[in-house]
Amino acid sequence: MTAILLTTLVAFASCNPGEESVGKAAVELEERALSPSDKGAKTSRQRYASRDLDGDESPRMYAGKATSSVGVPMARDVALPDFTALAANITPSVVNISTTMTVPQRSRQPQRRSPLQQDPFWGPFERFFGPGPFESPRPRQSQSLGSGFVIDEEGHIMTNNHVVQGAEQVVVTFPEDRREYTAEVVGTDPMTDIALLRLSGKSGLRPVRFGDSESLKVGAWVVAIGNPFGLGSTVTAGIVSAKGRRLGVSRYDDFIQTDASINPGNSGGPLIDLNGSVVGINTAIFSRGGGNIGIGFAIPVDLARDVVEQLKRHGRVVRGFLGVEIQAIDMDMAEALGLDEPDGALIAGVTSGSPADEAGLREGDVIVAFDGQVVRDSGDLTMLVARTAPGSRVATDVIRDGRRRKIDIEIGELDSEPAVAESEPSPTGELGLAVAPVGTDLARRLGLPEPKGVVVTGVGRGSIAARVGLRRGDVILRIGEKNIRGMDDYEAAIAKATQGRSLLFQVRRGDTNLFFALRR
Repeated sequence: MTAILLTTLVAFASCNPGEESVGKAAVELEERALSPSDKGAKTSRQRYASRDLDGDESPRMYAGKATSSVGVPMARDVALPDFTALAANITPSVVNISTTMTVPQRSRQPQRRSPLQQDPFWGPFERFFGPGPFESPRPRQSQSLGSGFVIDEEGHIMTNNHVVQGAEQVVVTFPEDRREYTAEVVGTDPMTDIALLRLSGKSGLRPVRFGDSESLKVGAWVVAIGNPFGLGSTVTAGIVSAKGRRLGVSRYDDFIQTDASINPGNSGGPLIDLNGSVVGINTAIFSRGGGNIGIGFAIPVDLARDVVEQLKRHGRVVRGFLGVEIQAIDMDMAEALGLDEPDGALIAGVTSGSPADEAGLREGDVIVAFDGQVVRDSGDLTMLVARTAPGSRVATDVIRDGRRRKIDIEIGELDSEPAVAESEPSPTGELGLAVAPVGTDLARRLGLPEPKGVVVTGVGRGSIAARVGLRRGDVILRIGEKNIRGMDDYEAAIAKATQGRSLLFQVRRGDTNLFFALRR
């Protein structure tokens, strides 16, 4: 199926090759890489390349090494990696996946039927003009293409969930014999976009070797293999551009970014390191027009392996459950919380009766470590909790009132996937709020157990409240360390706030608790 297309506005800096200059040492290196028949065709290019921009034909020297005209040392023994052996070894393990599903057509509004359409010979013309206005539209068959790869000799194949989602039939084709095999969907996990297939009737399967995506370095060479645009087995190469990318596709985003060409149809194919080991599953691209622009994303294989093992055993994924609402921390929040750096996950709410509640976690706590792993932001905590087996006891490091403490928590099991929060606080500006007391009727309408706090009735344009995202209808429950019961508490807390310092607001919005840092 086509890769996930994530439209974005990206500005690219263009290179000007006319400003490059190289020295004679670079030309000699190029000559050694050329065959004798190629050297004759390079004469004019060699004369140009051996001349600096200032006309000096001799290479400049820097610390005893040949350099370019900008004074950068030039490598004498540079060679690009050879991918031929790697491609030959991995390609037989990569399959093309085609799916078929029935797509119902929308009903059409009845119109007056023309005499021509009432004619019994109208049928052949339907391919050009469609069915008559009074006829029910016919369902159509939709086909899509994707990629996958063999992970064991039993016939299990890993791919993306969006490649097979809703499919009535899944057909796998191997590149060496071009034979088609019907595959069964063992299980899918939409939250990580991973699916596991199984086929039978195929012998001599060659499973891939899994690598270690955690130790993968930015700048390392990687190779993508798949079925772009339905062209069949295709190999592209690039480097790892970044790690830990979170695109907002799901709450478990943790993508590897690469500039290896990934296009629609590459979804589900492997991303491979130079050792020939799979380090990721090609999943998404940023694109304006549906094609590759040098930004592709792959699911780390460490995450994928955990999911696939559970799909193989249970047909579903079991995840840990903590029972907290969390949000990221910016610099103003860090100051208001007494933190040196904006690290950790801020607890905005605790679910009643959850493992977090039973362990004593509170709103306003900042989780900085979980089971010995450093928590840099809210995304880290989400991934760590999800990958923890239910029933495990985990030591959690929390910052509360400026002091670090350790709390043991018995992790529960996540029953369902709640909706991903879409809003986060924005940078702060000038303070500007209009508030009113919360009466009994308003508390009941807002779902509050009792009339407490003050409700926001207005937000000034350009104020700090507007910039951080406070809205009319938000209920302010706490400012700093002071619980807000009514207008007197609110006014006292504002008056006590130090000019120029961040003030932490705890706000109730619907069923969600949020924190905002406001600077007077």
